[in-house]
Amino acid sequence: MGWEIDIAWLTLLLFGSLGILLALGLPMAFCTGSLAVVFLFLFGNSAILNMMPSRIFPFMTDYQLSAVPLFIFMAAMLEKAGIIEELFDAVYKWLGSVKGGLAAATVLACTALAAMVGVVGATEVTMGMIALPAMLKRGYDQKLACGSLLAGGTLGILIPPSVMAIVYAVVAQQSLGELLVGSIFPGFLLSGLYIAYILIRCYINPKLGPALPPEERVSTREKFALLRKTIAPLLLIILVLGVIFVGIATPVEAAGIGTFGALFVSALHRRLNWLAVQEAAIATLKATAMVMWIFFGATMFVGFFIVKGGQTFVANTILGTGLPPYGILMLMMVILFVLGMFIDWVGILLLTVPIFLPIMKTLEWGGLFGLPGVRTEDVPLWYGVIFMVNMQMAFLSPPFGYSLFYLKSVAPPEITMATIFRAAVNFMALQWLGVGLCILFPSIVTWLPSLLYAR
Repeated sequence: MGWEIDIAWLTLLLFGSLGILLALGLPMAFCTGSLAVVFLFLFGNSAILNMMPSRIFPFMTDYQLSAVPLFIFMAAMLEKAGIIEELFDAVYKWLGSVKGGLAAATVLACTALAAMVGVVGATEVTMGMIALPAMLKRGYDQKLACGSLLAGGTLGILIPPSVMAIVYAVVAQQSLGELLVGSIFPGFLLSGLYIAYILIRCYINPKLGPALPPEERVSTREKFALLRKTIAPLLLIILVLGVIFVGIATPVEAAGIGTFGALFVSALHRRLNWLAVQEAAIATLKATAMVMWIFFGATMFVGFFIVKGGQTFVANTILGTGLPPYGILMLMMVILFVLGMFIDWVGILLLTVPIFLPIMKTLEWGGLFGLPGVRTEDVPLWYGVIFMVNMQMAFLSPPFGYSLFYLKSVAPPEITMATIFRAAVNFMALQWLGVGLCILFPSIVTWLPSLLYAR
């Protein structure tokens, strides 16, 4: 029988210890898992000990999680096949004659890649190696060039097939198909905001993003010839998303189809060999193992906290602020934003969603300014998309935003970390605008799922 402790002190000790261990640089999975074991020994009992396997085992056997390694493998194979370079080449030659066209082409290529791979790191690093030198060589403003890459790269979080959406659907017990469908419009909304911002700024000040010189532009005939290279990857996007939307296949089955499609596209590009498959498989194994270990550690951590009354304590504390529902949502978003400065998205999702989502479900979400509100059954879907946009901001927020370091790892020496930090600020403001529109007009998220799933 463990010692008794007040839940307020337990919360302080538990999350304070987590903060210290993370500050020391220990991996998230081992921080949460080891703290759960230590605190369970000190303050737990046999009933809580028996609860732990019953929380972890369902995750180990959850069918939907099998989509994670499949989509990661699909991303790795497409990267090896050189699809990213060919997509960017086609888009930037189409838009090269427009002021700011290369930066807009970068966002467009990232949008297409997000719909194929759903993994931020692969898009960010590969596009950074291809697009950033091309923009800097042609006199683009460093902050605009870096910002377009940072923002475009994070679209993989939101636009399906998204690995984050899969993990959220499992934790929130939300239909994965509905979540993938619901994130389409918000994803394209953000992509459109980025492109509009780039083109407007470059139209006002052409020095920020000069158009390609006439000698580098290609004829209309050559532009259409370039499109042939994009047919196979675009068909793969349509196939993977189409079978989900039409209801022919589940998201997991669609991931299997996508994986086979990625192998087929690699073969078409004459890049399919055992070395490429081996490298893609090892990258998949590493990424999946990382996600699953964080799953196990964070599940034990949050499970112990909830059983000790932590969920009720946090709910009472948040509701006790007296804020209206949308004020509480803003408070949650601020917490997510701050956590995003220090913790990766898997940890944030597993730590916060089991606590925040039940609070969201208890509140009434009437519309702001007389606009339509959110139905109770749509709250998990709506909050899921808001959460994912928040995690996009987390990828860009200093000091530890992952995308900032992905870009720095491939940027030329003249691009300093300070430049990359400043480049992220304006695009983070656009992400705040995007999430604000999703909150103000929830039908951006809920309309398409209600149409396709007849809810």
